Parts: sequence; structure tokens; C-alpha cells
Amino acid sequence: MIIPTILLVATTNRGKAREIRLVLDGLSADLKVLTDWPDVPAPAETGRTFAENARLKARYYAGVSGLPTVAEDSGLVIDALDGRPGVTSARYPGATYAEKFAGLYRELGVHPRPWSARFVCALAYVERLEAREPQFACEAHVDGEIADRPRGQYGFGYDPIFFYAPYGRTLGEVDDATKLAVAHRGQAFRAFRRWWEARR
Repeated sequence: MIIPTILLVATTNRGKAREIRLVLDGLSADLKVLTDWPDVPAPAETGRTFAENARLKARYYAGVSGLPTVAEDSGLVIDALDGRPGVTSARYPGATYAEKFAGLYRELGVHPRPWSARFVCALAYVERLEAREPQFACEAHVDGEIADRPRGQYGFGYDPIFFYAPYGRTLGEVDDATKLAVAHRGQAFRAFRRWWEARR
């Protein structure tokens, strides 16, 4: 079996790219990211699920680049808010994450604690565009709850408000390696790595 030597990781998010590179370090492929295609517009994320958006992005960027592409879609699911912000996590109102946090706390204020939540990551890998389905796909999640206030300077996005009970801290209070040991994106990309390496 011929294993691709170049792999496009379809993200422009620096935090995600850093984490993915950590998980895939030493993989038998030259990793590229979307900064190598700065003029390519992002596709409309029209999927109603994380999995649909991951597949959509993987196929789109594989078509644009001509490279085998792995894409993910991820976000924060809060039970008290009927699963929001969910697939719209990055587009939740607020120019900064501090503003997004404030909006979520206002919404959650009418609901009793604890505010159970989970991070979800869906991943899709497209190597052959003619195939009807991705050559690999998976979904992973990590359960927690929304902290009483943002805490921590590590991570990115919603990490400072996501309290992970086994650590007794938010994911914003732990370093990358500690976070990725349990986090949704770490789980998904380790599964992808195992699949990739099993093909050799």
C-alpha cells in the first residue's frame, strides 16, 4: 500500500494546529497547514453536526489543495443550553472569548448548577475525492462542566471555563500534554494516528 508522504491538516486555528502537531509528531508524513494556501476562502460550514462539517471541510480542502487532507470540527456542548453553542461554538456572539464567556454565563445564570458540558471533536480524512465517504472518520468527546468563572492561562478557546473533575482544574489550567491526554482533539487524532500507522 502506498502511504501519502504529505498530509494537509485543514485548520487556520493556531491553537488547534499546535495541538495536532503535538499528537502527530513523528508521523510518517510532511504536515502542511492552511497558511500555505492563504488566498483560499473557507467553505461555509453548513453541517448540522460536527461530523458533517468535518467531512465537508476535508473534501473541500482536499479538492483545493490536491493533497490528502485531515479536517476536524469541534466545539462545546452545554446541556442546560440544549447543546449550544455546539457546531456554532466559534461563531457564538462575541469578538473575544472573554465576551463569549460573559454571554454564556448570562445564559446559564437562569439554570441551576452544575452545568454539565462536553467538548466534542469529529475528524475526517479524505485521500480519494472519488470515494463517497472519508477514508477515515471518528468522533471523540470529554465530559466536564462549566466552571463558576474562567480560570487558567493555558490552552485556547473555551478551555478556561471547562472544568474537568479528574484534574480538579479547568483545561485552561493545565499544559498541552496534560490536556491532550484526555481532551477530545487528543483522542481523535491519536485514533487517526493509529489508523495511519497501521497502514504501513
